[in-house]
Amino acid sequence: MKTFTFPRTDITASNIVLGLMRISSLDDEQIRTLVRTARDEGITMFDHADIYGTERHGCERRFGDAGAIPAAERDQVVIQSKVGIRDGFFDFSREHILRSVDESLEALKTDYLDILLLHRPDTLVEPDEVALAFDELQSAGKVRAFGVSNQTPGQIELLQRSLSQPLIANQVQLSITHAPLIAQGVAANMAGLDQSISRDNGILDYARLHDIVLQAWSPFQKGFFDGVFLGDRENYAELNDAIDELAQKYDVTPTAIAVAWITRHPAGMQVVLGTTNDQRMRDSAAGSEIPLTREEWYRLFTSAGHILP
Repeated sequence: MKTFTFPRTDITASNIVLGLMRISSLDDEQIRTLVRTARDEGITMFDHADIYGTERHGCERRFGDAGAIPAAERDQVVIQSKVGIRDGFFDFSREHILRSVDESLEALKTDYLDILLLHRPDTLVEPDEVALAFDELQSAGKVRAFGVSNQTPGQIELLQRSLSQPLIANQVQLSITHAPLIAQGVAANMAGLDQSISRDNGILDYARLHDIVLQAWSPFQKGFFDGVFLGDRENYAELNDAIDELAQKYDVTPTAIAVAWITRHPAGMQVVLGTTNDQRMRDSAAGSEIPLTREEWYRLFTSAGHILP
């Protein structure tokens, strides 16, 4: 398993992250087994959000109640959570951030979060309020580092101007088939080509220029929760043929190749898994360090329908 240190921090993590948004229906032993399997595979980072579960902090509470991470081993893992989405609106107010983090810590049964992300953009954000919340959380030892999710370079700059802390991560949707943040740059300046339209104002290049780690969620989804592309030969026959050939070459499953397409990128991205299946997690973890060649990477890219001008 490949590990790295988040730039401008002393936080070291695996490049595969286990997301825990689907654990609310699992019993304690199933949660402990899932986390133990992840750690056995070298996964050291676990992703939460206050909205995951059938009630607020539901999945965090299941994780904490199950004793998924023994107190004596807390410093061996990286726990990340997210805040800002409420029922029907977004809320980056100081009061909500502080209250929600306290509730997350109580639910998770931990004294601190390693990383806190602002969950999607709040267009009513007051950056100075966010700055006050972050300063209080950091000085109290409740949060070590901060980031965002699904935010553009301009939105990050607006926040960063007020913050004392660097924003070190941006969690974004990315898979071989849902890759506008990569595909647009490949086809830049091509008139009349939909792929050349910028939909994110250069998230990828901005992240590389400013040492922000991109965390890829839904790494197997065709689009926005449209189902997975793996095994979908009706819509992605050529892509699945290419994936299967590379899986055979590298002696891994197709799932690992889908992960490797993301981890191979020199931006040093993380892949956030959403599975509760032990074997699927093992298969995914095998993609952490597969050294796809340029030819192989671009073959997957074009087989997914993206254009090389």
